[in-house]
Amino acid sequence: MRTIAVDTITDSIREMCIEANHFLSADMRRALDHGAQEEKSPLGRQILEQLQENLQVAGEDMIPICQDTGMAVIFLEIGQDVHFEGGSLVEAIHDGVRRGYGEGYLRKSVVKDPLIRENTRDNTPAVIHYEIKSGDQVKITVAPKGFGSENMSRVFMLKPADGLEGVKNAILTAVKDAGPNACPPMVVGVGIGGTFEKCAIMAKQALTREIGVHSSVPYIKKMEEELLTAINGLGIGPGGLGGTTTALAVHINTYPTHIAGLPVAVNICCHVNRHAVRVL
Repeated sequence: MRTIAVDTITDSIREMCIEANHFLSADMRRALDHGAQEEKSPLGRQILEQLQENLQVAGEDMIPICQDTGMAVIFLEIGQDVHFEGGSLVEAIHDGVRRGYGEGYLRKSVVKDPLIRENTRDNTPAVIHYEIKSGDQVKITVAPKGFGSENMSRVFMLKPADGLEGVKNAILTAVKDAGPNACPPMVVGVGIGGTFEKCAIMAKQALTREIGVHSSVPYIKKMEEELLTAINGLGIGPGGLGGTTTALAVHINTYPTHIAGLPVAVNICCHVNRHAVRVL
């Protein structure tokens, strides 16, 4: 049994909230660079170059890479041989977000009630997803999610008879409907299978996968590649102003499902697909 103080979780999440909002991950930077090199539209290329300049200024001046610093989404993979001490793990996570957004001077965007709409003033609570794994380590992924792209996400409860083509059509429909509102170039996270809520969580988690790493399932890998080509053929382009770089990646996660269902979730993220990862 390994013991981890919850203060360690708080400190890590505080630092990761600041890191994710100021510095785009290396894989996303490479994807943007590649997009700028391959973009066929002069205007689209200009927009991508402006986005690259924005990243540089944000890093040099320590200002957020996007004014919408997002709602904090936390994925925790917890080894079953880990014991937390020193207080509540949940409160430690929220405290990390509170301190990160406060000390990092990040915009507070969370309201405590979805209808009354009073701001919590510290960007808490976070949305937390837990998964128990074997071993004695804790993997933390902090993924601040802005709502320009979040609002463009969809869940489709398809029939099994809709099959592979029905799934592809659903994903393309979500991207077409999102258009410029998702601040392209986008990353498209997809969850297929499970239940209504399971496919949505898988789609969200798919956004945190490293760009360039495909599904280990051969036909899903092929589907990711085909969909990326199809999406970039829609002509939406950077900023929604036309071009050949509408998406930087399509990531698909799958899970077994019921004989009567085919749930599909599409969680879209804009070009600032933010995530920071640590293993304790």
